[in-house]
Amino acid sequence: MKRILLLLAALLLCLSASAQNGKSLYQKYSDAEHVSAVYISPAMFRLIGKIPDIDTGSDKVNLSPVIRSLSGMYILNSENTAINGQLRAEAERFIQSGKYELLMEAKDSGQTMRMYTVGNDKVVNGFVMLAAEADEVTFICLDGQMPREQFEELIARQMAE
Repeated sequence: MKRILLLLAALLLCLSASAQNGKSLYQKYSDAEHVSAVYISPAMFRLIGKIPDIDTGSDKVNLSPVIRSLSGMYILNSENTAINGQLRAEAERFIQSGKYELLMEAKDSGQTMRMYTVGNDKVVNGFVMLAAEADEVTFICLDGQMPREQFEELIARQMAE
């Protein structure tokens, strides 16, 4: 009987770990010491989506369709060396369990930055950026129903600058 209970407990732990998302990571680490945290709600995205095109110098960028499609943005920046490894490991498990696809990876002098998306040919359901260096970890997660074409155009334009 004890073995069955232990097995059930282990299964529940596995299920709760796989159900992790950007919001749960945010909730777990946002109050930790030396962690900067930002959450932007769907209501704020709807408000921001009413702002006209943004002039970025040479081109006007229409961010409204992407911004209005977002349902949450979670940002964690940790300079807490006691939790950086744990935060990074949990973020990587979240990325793997969500079937995210690697968009880009950059490495330089012990610093690593990766960007991922999940979705289909028409819609991006999520975007994650994970950056890590020796004493700092940054996790950014966007949730929503972003039109893939507009999302990719926005990313490409930022990469070109």
